[in-house]
Amino acid sequence: MNIISNKLGYWAALLITVTFISWIFLFVAILITSPMFIWTNFSDFLKYYNDNNQLLQNTAKIFMLFFGSLFVILINSFLDISNDNYKALARLSLIFAVSFAILSSLHYFVQISNVRINLNTGNSEGLQNFIQANPTSFSSAMNMLGWTLFLGLSSIFISPFFSGNRLNIIIKIAFIANGISCFIAGFGYLLQIDFITFLFINIGVGGSILTISFSSIKFFKQRIKNI
Repeated sequence: MNIISNKLGYWAALLITVTFISWIFLFVAILITSPMFIWTNFSDFLKYYNDNNQLLQNTAKIFMLFFGSLFVILINSFLDISNDNYKALARLSLIFAVSFAILSSLHYFVQISNVRINLNTGNSEGLQNFIQANPTSFSSAMNMLGWTLFLGLSSIFISPFFSGNRLNIIIKIAFIANGISCFIAGFGYLLQIDFITFLFINIGVGGSILTISFSSIKFFKQRIKNI
């Protein structure tokens, strides 16, 4: 057994859990401390941005920035310990995980750097197509491509690796559920059914990822003990 791969998988799963739980607390805190913003137009967004402190929003985006890389490390650990029967599928999963991480990380980095700096200095020209709050912006579309198609494909392709005991079956089902939730959210986004997108990205993907991360902590912990 590769001790490094197992330890990397353990720490990635642990940090994914911390990241998502922190994001949930921040999301609730944002709802409590500021009114929910629903996109209408750029002028309304600028007023909302200037009237409400953005510290919690930017902190939540920083956590999501790191999630993509942690997910890649997790999938790579599964690839490294998989047997030859599943190597090809696990490698495809890693490729899609990297694609997801690139798009997602690029999106969130743009939000906390370029978008934040320009808005804080009063330079809003050309930002409408890069603001996350705008569901039809280029940046939002790029992010949704990562979270729906590539994260979904990565989850589906890694799922056959898990079989046998109860813990493996839980991880398998969670990855399949995550993939399905990603795809449904993607269709919701394309058809502009905001309720479907919100429900399956936040509840479906969020719940599935937490199940994957919690179960993966135990999965890798057991393997490390047996080395």
